[in-house]
Amino acid sequence: MADGRLVAIGEALIDFIPSPAGCAFDEVESFFPAVGGAPANVCAVFSRLGGRSLFLTQLGDDPFGHKILNTLSETGIDTSYVALTGKANTALAFVSLGKDGSRTFSFYRNPSADMLYTPDQLDEAAFEDIFALHFCSVSLGDFPMKDAHERAIEMARRNGALISFDPNLRFMLWDDREKLRTAVNSFIPKADILKISDDELEFVTGEKDIDQALPGLFSKGIRLVLFTSGSEGMKAYTPICSSVAKAPEVKAVDTTGAGDASIGSFLWKIKSLGYDASNLDDISMEDLQKATEFAVRYCAVSVQGKGAIPSYPRAEDL
Repeated sequence: MADGRLVAIGEALIDFIPSPAGCAFDEVESFFPAVGGAPANVCAVFSRLGGRSLFLTQLGDDPFGHKILNTLSETGIDTSYVALTGKANTALAFVSLGKDGSRTFSFYRNPSADMLYTPDQLDEAAFEDIFALHFCSVSLGDFPMKDAHERAIEMARRNGALISFDPNLRFMLWDDREKLRTAVNSFIPKADILKISDDELEFVTGEKDIDQALPGLFSKGIRLVLFTSGSEGMKAYTPICSSVAKAPEVKAVDTTGAGDASIGSFLWKIKSLGYDASNLDDISMEDLQKATEFAVRYCAVSVQGKGAIPSYPRAEDL
């Protein structure tokens, strides 16, 4: 599995980035399209850093779907298992950016093509030579894509993959917050690595402090927790060691895809250090620190550019 690839499943969409930034939604004069969607972003980070990645989703057979396919392919992501459909359009997300780079979203996704992706569309061959499977919570609603996630996790496990989960909460996509909480907590025990942010912690775990939340997460089978705190940086925890990395001071232009930059670069780094599903529990404090520092530095570079994928640096750019 030394050269295994990262596989991600979930949504890909077009983020419409506003101009000017730093104003309310109704004051935005224009938007420019950027390919996004958290699982797609994580694949892009992994590929930009020199790893191999493969993406599983369904897009509308429309101009936006083809734009996504072309962009992901140009980024080095294997899109040979991406499906196209005429039954629904590609998802769109309009974004407004505050003065500090913080975001507000308006989604056009009712339903979108990715939501209709079914377990039967999964191909066992996509899970051969796999290092890790990554997913988020946007696609865990009551539609076929949720069932596809369940099947994908089973297939990845059979092939010895790490399972990585970033809840990446998007409350406006759920008509009932309890359904979101239930969905997230039902998938946590299926994962090895959980990436969670400071503004998601209490909603997901019921605890305001990460140190209070860790015992419960580890008891559910999580082997490594990556805890992000925006401009404060990030911490990583296993049951036996931990690491802390402060974020360098930079001027954030756009934080879209910043969390994806964190987990994507972290996964790439631990793989480059020789860790996978078979030995993650043996990760040393030194290597955990290296991976955490690398992810923080990578994220700091990405937030200085606009959009998600266009802002992700290559290894040599760091």
